[in-house]
Amino acid sequence: MCILKGCDEDLKFLEDGKEGKSNVMGSRGMMLLWILRGIMTLLLWTCVLRLLTMGEVWGPRLLKSWPSCFTTPDMFPEVNMSSVPPKVLPPKRVYKNNGYLMVSCNGGLNQMRAAICDMVAIARYLNVTLIVPELDKTSFWADTSEFNDIFDVDHFIASLRDEVRILKELPPRLKRRVELGRFYSLPPISWSDISYYSHQILPLIQKYKVVHLNKTDARLANNGLPLEIQKLRCKVNYSALRFTSQIEELGRKVVRILKQSGPFLVLHLRYEMDMLAFSGCTQGCNSAEVEELTKMRYAYPWWKEKVIDSDLKRKEGLCPLNPEETAVILSALGIDRNIQIYIAAGEIYGGGRRMASLVAAFPNLVRKETLLEPSDLRFFENHSSQMAALDYLVSLESDIFVPTYYGNMAKVVEGHRRYLGFKKTFQLDRKFLVDAIDQYHDHLLSWDEFSSIVKVAHADRLGSPKNRVVILDRPKEEDYFYANPQECLPALDESLRIT
Repeated sequence: MCILKGCDEDLKFLEDGKEGKSNVMGSRGMMLLWILRGIMTLLLWTCVLRLLTMGEVWGPRLLKSWPSCFTTPDMFPEVNMSSVPPKVLPPKRVYKNNGYLMVSCNGGLNQMRAAICDMVAIARYLNVTLIVPELDKTSFWADTSEFNDIFDVDHFIASLRDEVRILKELPPRLKRRVELGRFYSLPPISWSDISYYSHQILPLIQKYKVVHLNKTDARLANNGLPLEIQKLRCKVNYSALRFTSQIEELGRKVVRILKQSGPFLVLHLRYEMDMLAFSGCTQGCNSAEVEELTKMRYAYPWWKEKVIDSDLKRKEGLCPLNPEETAVILSALGIDRNIQIYIAAGEIYGGGRRMASLVAAFPNLVRKETLLEPSDLRFFENHSSQMAALDYLVSLESDIFVPTYYGNMAKVVEGHRRYLGFKKTFQLDRKFLVDAIDQYHDHLLSWDEFSSIVKVAHADRLGSPKNRVVILDRPKEEDYFYANPQECLPALDESLRIT
């Protein structure tokens, strides 16, 4: 029995030993397998990287041809990928960074647009890093839109990388510094030349590392600047400041709808409540409306002019043309009554009552709200700057552009249309026009006489090439750079010799 028991124990011992040996061998096998897998993965990635760096670029082409999970094969026509040029970024400009510039824009969309162009030029000249500008959220419109809600921020940064370094936000350590109040903030002096920024602002940036310019409208001079600064302002305005794809696509849709019915005119009818309250222009308003507009003017302390003689201001040409006056002027200029007129504006003060005469004279009046479905504009509601961006795009594409007040949008659109080939843009002489209208209404001029003098007075006010007016001691009265960026316009010198 003992012998049998001992044999059983020996047999069990031998079986346990074989199992242990098998486990050891299995572990070694698994280890070798993982090593082989690692080597194969490394070799595979080496091959891929080699393919990507070869002169023959079929590797990237193959990868690009893989279908996206956001598209279906029938969404786009077949494209020969070899004919599609790759997106090439401009080379990054390398310079010694003198510090960081933060800016807070003020005003409406086009006021801020011009300011952004100025601030990029200033940052470039001072060799500093610009933080993506903050847009105004406290003005009359109280629009909460951020920069990237209106403009393509990535395109803005990338397209200017050969000029200036632009960041979406401060680096963490400097952000903390700002949170602790260790920076300098000021409104720069209006209409300053570039020497003001190099002598006054740059030393502050070098001392504090971060400077915040808290007002940016009209802070750079129109004239007397280096040519490279003027050209950079244009580069920002006409290339880097691209609206978001959502705004661009909707703008193209509106233009496409309009062009299906033939030529169209964009009328920037600046007869909105804020404009009338600010200017004090109340012609045609009833007593209740006059009181409402006056209360609004006093409610905004930064609107400095409070007591206003509306009739005197109108005679001086400082009021926007009202809808009734606009109807008469468009007819006198010979505008076809059947042309489509796109109203680029917010809500017209007085509504249908004030628009009646304009509708009677030009029945084909349209607005974005009448051309588009409510769902198209849902994301733009309560965002006046985004709505203004849409009007801006349509204004650029119109056959004729007519602003009834020479404000920021009128000026910036005029300049952009010049840049696009001196597209027909009426620059209405309001002082002359209101006097002529009054003479016509008082029967001192016949219709033919009235129409004739209006046409003659505006024959050379159609956005054609001309020099900016320079007034050395009165920069506010000079022609605005963004209305006539003559340094950036093609073949302008030859045109100027003729005018």
